[in-house]
Amino acid sequence: MAATRVCFVCLGNICRSPTAEAIMEHRLGFEEIGVHVEVESAGTGSWHAGHPPDERARDEATRRGIPMGGTARQFEAADFARFDLVMAMDADNAAVLRSLAPDDAARAKVHLLREFDPDAHGDLDVPDPYFGGQEGFADVFDMVDRSVIALIGHIATPRD
Repeated sequence: MAATRVCFVCLGNICRSPTAEAIMEHRLGFEEIGVHVEVESAGTGSWHAGHPPDERARDEATRRGIPMGGTARQFEAADFARFDLVMAMDADNAAVLRSLAPDDAARAKVHLLREFDPDAHGDLDVPDPYFGGQEGFADVFDMVDRSVIALIGHIATPRD
């Protein structure tokens, strides 16, 4: 069986999407889901390309025992051919991704990560913690963690 390839996407690829990538990789290490999952992250913007994740995001991950590495990069239209699921952190980034998509099949790969959050209650955006304090990073971590757990269940569920 081929791998399921997932790319998490936020604005700059230094806060939310690398958090999701790190959590997903960590959680997959404990799951026997019967499929192989490849995980990456990217941003819709280019200004942080080449930078490591935000120190506050790394601090929150470290506090929770999850390694976080990587280097920011910008999502490109060609990435649609590489990924099965493109998980946007908010509606604005989802709209940018859909505008980059070369066709309807590529657009159909774009989802909001919090579509999988059982506590979302209609609010499907993961807020950008960049301009706030550490508490915002902790809140984002919790939202993303819940969403990733449910996303793993979704990937693991056999489909017709």
